[in-house]
Amino acid sequence: MPARTQPTARQVRLGGELRKLREAAGLSSGDAAGLLGVAPAQMSQMEAGNVGISAERVRRLASHYACPDGELVDALADMAADRTRGWWAEYRGILPPGFLDLAELEHHARYLWEIGTTHVPGLLQTEDYARAVFSYRVPELPESELEPRVEHRMRRKAVIQREAAVEYEAVVHESVLRTRVADRRVARAQLDELLRQSEHPNVTVRVIPFDADGFAGASAALLYAGGPVPGLDTVRRDAPYGAVFLDAASQLLAMRTLFRKVESAALTATLSQDYMHRLAKEL
Repeated sequence: MPARTQPTARQVRLGGELRKLREAAGLSSGDAAGLLGVAPAQMSQMEAGNVGISAERVRRLASHYACPDGELVDALADMAADRTRGWWAEYRGILPPGFLDLAELEHHARYLWEIGTTHVPGLLQTEDYARAVFSYRVPELPESELEPRVEHRMRRKAVIQREAAVEYEAVVHESVLRTRVADRRVARAQLDELLRQSEHPNVTVRVIPFDADGFAGASAALLYAGGPVPGLDTVRRDAPYGAVFLDAASQLLAMRTLFRKVESAALTATLSQDYMHRLAKEL
């Protein structure tokens, strides 16, 4: 099987989890390669996500590693067997890989938690809001790059609108709602969109008001995606030169704790809706 030119974050995660299981068993990559009858270099490529692996091989390895977590093994086998070519694949070579990885992460998530302290979360943005955010980039994007970004962001919203919609909870600070990324019309339309989305049974939007005491989480923006089993959860955080995906157990625990800490400063869902209605009248 030829090596992938650029594995996705999901493919890298599968390989990384297999490497963790092997290392926990105290075995070398050569030991694992011998079990599968492949060269050690190919085994290393599998663990790097550069080469695919079948579900049957995943189960053979897990058995050899004496992995006691059957649910994790089943989830990894499902990841290996998944050959879904999602809509995001249409943007390969058009948008940076991180855009595709994010859409794939959301597509497979059991639930999504998000904190917005600088912008309205992407899944809740209107087209005009998204265009204003992308247009602020320095240097400015040409139209041929700007519009695919906006279109991609709008298509991502399918995960909270489809028939089997994901459970989604967003916590946003009042400063996000008051910031006019464009003009008053766009700001009002964005608030209307937040209110409309929050009426869906699978979507909860909560607001941290300016007068909330003890809130110092201005840098707490994150997206927490629940995996098929807790050990396969993933966190996406923005970094100065792109987003990073976190999946170490200690990182996941820290991000779950951070989300709950930020969430505790927010109004209840009902009070948040009332708050947004009042803000809409003030804009």
